[in-house]
Amino acid sequence: MKIGILGAGSWGLALSVLLESNKHAVTLWEYHQESADLVLKHREHPIKLPGVHIPESVVITTSMEETVAGADLVIIAVPTQFVRMTMKSMAASVPADLISAVTGWVIVAKGIENGTNALLTEVITSEVSQITMQEIGVLSGPSHAEEVGRGIPTTVVAASENLELATLMQEAFTTDRFRVYTNDDIVGVELAGSIKNVIALAAGACDGLGFGDNTKGALLTRGMVEMARLGRAMGANEHTFSGLAGFGDLITTCTSQHSRNRKMGELLASGLSLEDALKQMTMVAEGVTTAKSVYDLAQKLNIDMPITTEIYRVIYEGKNAKQAVMDLMARESKPERG
Repeated sequence: MKIGILGAGSWGLALSVLLESNKHAVTLWEYHQESADLVLKHREHPIKLPGVHIPESVVITTSMEETVAGADLVIIAVPTQFVRMTMKSMAASVPADLISAVTGWVIVAKGIENGTNALLTEVITSEVSQITMQEIGVLSGPSHAEEVGRGIPTTVVAASENLELATLMQEAFTTDRFRVYTNDDIVGVELAGSIKNVIALAAGACDGLGFGDNTKGALLTRGMVEMARLGRAMGANEHTFSGLAGFGDLITTCTSQHSRNRKMGELLASGLSLEDALKQMTMVAEGVTTAKSVYDLAQKLNIDMPITTEIYRVIYEGKNAKQAVMDLMARESKPERG
């Protein structure tokens, strides 16, 4: 199988290693020529995925057409807020017949677009007329690039409205170190992967403030409630949020040393401004921008999401992180379910 990957960040690089190990022909697209040359020369990226060798057979290119041409699957691995721009560029530069020939488009970015509050499936279908929901899948779950690139056992979900495509994704990605389940709730999987990054910012803030396991356990549990509330309102299957794409990814992102979003929350809790905290990050923390989209959706749909609201206020209104936690604790008492 030929597989193209749009985006040579840490996740795109890790997936190129995984898929090459599964005997697929992999072409990896990098927007910046300098970064592409770096990986070509060293077969490694010392910042994005240090210590992980990119096999010689993985083609590194800055040509979208070369990446898409003849591909059975194309993986969209650029950061959320760049997906629309990337798809616009592809629609303008890649012949329509090459786009139409692709069997499936696999989203691995996790986030919701700012401004439109659109899920990435909506962004893609609105920008590329040849792509319908039947050709789109989402791969998500507890899967840090740093561990996948090193072959550490990982389990994820391949979601699509098209069961044949979900099964094709399962077959393409599954190895003895990378297990894939299928799921038909693509909206729930997208939302879970997006909102958990917002909750992870709160988890990092708790770490930065020196709180303990009690706090983290409560945060994850109530964060899951918020994820499911918004999911129900948007037509998702509530069971998705208790699975790998939901609770599995939430646990990993809120507790791991690899988590960019947890780290960003920790930096914000230390008293740094958003601008200064972003300067200390070498890669994108998707939760920062997604927090605004999730907050906007909650307001629009009248969904109670107190953790998301406080994180939004810390990031975009400059609220003190410790005060945000105290305000959460001081909310009106109520039944656990309701």
